Amino acid sequence: MMRQLERPKPPVVVLAYAFIGVISLLFIYPYLWMFISSFRETEQILTEPLRLLPEALDISAYADLARLGGVSFWTYAVNSLLITGASTALTVMITALGAYALVRKPKLPGFRWLRFGFLLTIMYPYMLLVIPVYLVVFELSLHDTILGNYTGIILFLSLGPIQFFLFEQFFRSIPREIIDAAIVDGAGELQVLTRVVLPVSLPVVLTVTLVTFLLNWSQWFPVLVISRRPDTYTLPVALLNMNSELGTDFQGIMALATITTIPVLVVFLLTQRRVMSGMAAGAVKG
Repeated sequence: MMRQLERPKPPVVVLAYAFIGVISLLFIYPYLWMFISSFRETEQILTEPLRLLPEALDISAYADLARLGGVSFWTYAVNSLLITGASTALTVMITALGAYALVRKPKLPGFRWLRFGFLLTIMYPYMLLVIPVYLVVFELSLHDTILGNYTGIILFLSLGPIQFFLFEQFFRSIPREIIDAAIVDGAGELQVLTRVVLPVSLPVVLTVTLVTFLLNWSQWFPVLVISRRPDTYTLPVALLNMNSELGTDFQGIMALATITTIPVLVVFLLTQRRVMSGMAAGAVKG
């Protein structure tokens, strides 16, 4: 009989938890510092930058966020929710359809280059897309109106190469017999995808949705490139614009950064197990 594994001794367990606790504090410290600094005046932040207890509970920075650059705070918040929600839904739909088509018909003309294009997109830095993105937006006249600005930003954020590969790898792990049985019963490709494949792929669908939401919420580059109107800006862009030639309001930046990260923090804490399990499922190859 195989010997049973011995349980770690109490001192070892204590040391392990202490080590994990220290590492966790190192990751939590920047966010805690940001939150505490939102209650401290800029002069106090610069004088004692490492202080973790505020001299006084100054909430004036949060009150000043009501209007930023002449635009209501709620305009930025609604724009963030609208753009992130629409681009997330579009990304999930497009990448799921594309991955399913590539898995089902890999020999169709151009599909091999499509996959290569997604790989290239992962390696291509966003900053190098400034000129081509602006030219495309200009040719499509998406820079002239508010609706055009929203459309251009959402379309840009809907490009999801990582999400595409998560779907592709999971779809490859689905037994082909299940799909063949549905086709024998008279189901078309779209019916197979919506009624057979996607229900089985629910963990990956949820993971892709959550990962896309977290990624798109923090995007500021496409908004600055495409949008010409401050009333179409999102919270990350408003945060970026708080740095001006007149100086830097550190307390205001910390307050807005705290508010901007709250939705991401809440979503991640509520769904981290689902994301990890879905990422593992998407990494399985058939």
